[in-house]
Formats: sequence, C-alpha cells, structure tokens
Amino acid sequence: MERPSALPASAKAAGRPAGRRDPFLDNTKYLTIVLVGVGHRWAPMQGDSRAAGALYATVYAFHMPAFIVISGYLSRSYEGTPRQIVRLVTGVLVPYLAFQTVYTLFMRWLDNPQREFHYQEPGFALWFLVALFVWRLTTPVWKNLRWPVPVALAIAVGASVTPSVGNDLDLMRIAQFLPFFVLGLQLRPEHFALVQQRAARWLAVPVTACALLLAYWAVPRMSSGWFLREKSAAEMGVPAWVGATMVLAVFGCGLVLTACFLAWVPRRHMWFTTLGAGTLYAYLLHVYPIKLSRELDWYSLDWAGHPAGRVALTVLVAAMMTLLCTSPVRKLFRPLMEPDMPWFFRGGRRTGVATHGKRPRRGHRAA
Repeated sequence: MERPSALPASAKAAGRPAGRRDPFLDNTKYLTIVLVGVGHRWAPMQGDSRAAGALYATVYAFHMPAFIVISGYLSRSYEGTPRQIVRLVTGVLVPYLAFQTVYTLFMRWLDNPQREFHYQEPGFALWFLVALFVWRLTTPVWKNLRWPVPVALAIAVGASVTPSVGNDLDLMRIAQFLPFFVLGLQLRPEHFALVQQRAARWLAVPVTACALLLAYWAVPRMSSGWFLREKSAAEMGVPAWVGATMVLAVFGCGLVLTACFLAWVPRRHMWFTTLGAGTLYAYLLHVYPIKLSRELDWYSLDWAGHPAGRVALTVLVAAMMTLLCTSPVRKLFRPLMEPDMPWFFRGGRRTGVATHGKRPRRGHRAA
C-alpha cells in the first residue's frame, strides 16, 4: 500500500506544497468508509423493511465502487519498484495474514472452536486486502493496455458466467470489482473537477432520488446479492446471459452513483479530513464489533427493530467508524498494519525513507 512522498496530481494542480495531502481524497475515503460500516449495519435489517432494503441496495451500489476507484487512482504511480514491492508486502499482504489469523481465532472463540485457518478463504470483509494485492501487482499491465476498462469489464463478465471460479481468494469479487480499480487508474484531476462542477452537484440530487425510487421498486423483484459480486450467474439462479447483463448493469449503476457521491464530497479541509488517513484501519477493525453483534443476534432486540432504534444504531456505527480512523487507534495498531520488516527483504529495505530514526511524512495510501 504505497505511501508516495510526492503529491497526487490533484494536489499539485491545486498548488499545495510537496508532502501535503489532498483534502478531497481524504474526505472521500473517510465518507466511503463510514458508508461501508453503515452498510454492514443495515445488512441484517434489509429483509424487515422495504425502505431499509432500498437504502441498503443504494448504498451497496456505490460505496465499495467509490472506495475502489479512489484506491485505483492512488495506485497510478505503481511500477513494481523494489521500494513499492516492500510497501505492498508490508502494507497489504502482512496485514491480511495477521488479520486473517486474528479473525479465525476470534470466530473460534465466538462460534466454532474447530474453525480452521483457511488463508485461501478471506474472512468477513478481508477479501479487499487480497483484491488490492492482486490489483496492485497487475497495475503495470493495465497501464500499458490500449483499452484497459473494456478488458477489465470483459474479465468481470467472464467470471460471472464461470461457476468454477470458486471461493479461493474470493476471485469472483476480485474479477467483478476489477473494472472500478482499473477505471481509477485512468482518472486524472480534471475528471474529479468535472463532477464537482455546480451543474453536476445539482444533477446528482435527482439522479440519487431516482436511484432510491428504483431501488424501492426493485427490492421485492431483485436480489441485493448482485451488488456483493461474490457469486456467478449460476449461483444466483439465472442464465449466463442474464448474469452478464447484470454485471454490466450494476457496473453502470455503481459508476453513476459514485459520480453523484463524488459531486458532493467537500474539496476543502473539514473536521474529518485527517481521518481519511485511517480508513484501512477502520475497515479491518470494524469487522469484529459488526460480526459480534450479528453472532449474538443483537439486531433481534425489540428496540433495534424500531425506526428510532435503527437510526440510533446507524449513528452509533458511524461514530464507531470515525473513532477507528483516529490517530490513537492508528498508533496502537500500526505494528500490525504498517510493520517495518527490513530483516525480510534483500538489502534490509524499510517501508519508508526514514532518516535519523524519524518516520517520513506520508502522502496518500492506496486505500
């Protein structure tokens, strides 16, 4: 997970000094990670209310696509240099192995004492680290293709009609979310500026409203599983051509709603801007309270099913995600998330360019 010392192009275009982070990207990362947590909170209640199901489907249509697009955008400088390989291993692969181990032990305590250490089957939400590792490794390939997004879409469609892809490494999700990462690699600051124009912001309101109405209509007619992108067409119980069509449809839907979301993300520094540096921490750590609440069936409590209770839980989850992005939490879990492992690499390379024992100033990470 690269921490480039140079500015993102959008920051350069805005005239910010070298080493400064782009508030727009940090704001986007923070808001998307809050939506990820809220979406996981809403998942168990979507069957109890059509309105809740519509909100769930709308959020799931774009929250991970938006997160992945930004991850791709921040991966544009990846060329497979030794320093970047070190950061990829220590910032993505090692955290995956560590958190997969912790998750397995957690589930042994919570649910199944005989649960095995299946490192080829990512636990709840950990698939993203595997996906990011694979996507980042293949970045040089996508940067050299003439039509990278269409090729990525073809891979996504091909995976959707191939039931034998299986669950190992969550390859189905890796393939079906791939087009968003590849799209992020192609984006430039002017594309973000385009969706931030006043006309685009106002257009985003009726488009989002229409999406909510469409989701409300579709709740009893369509499975929300299409937005998870974890199953093939056969597993979803539809013919291959329907599966291929749905892959393209949910990609288009995710793209439109991501543009609407980005249109309203503040470009200036906000109270939550600095929290954008800790989104991957929140992503990995929120797994445990969310999973605990599901396994203990807290959602079945009477007050949790009341509209006011649902709102209260949503606010609570948003606050939890905010807390998990804070500096004290990052400092506490940094040994797991950003370990320095010079002993593991040839030449004793470190994850950053530290001098005289000081940690380097960090730019944006890829997630």
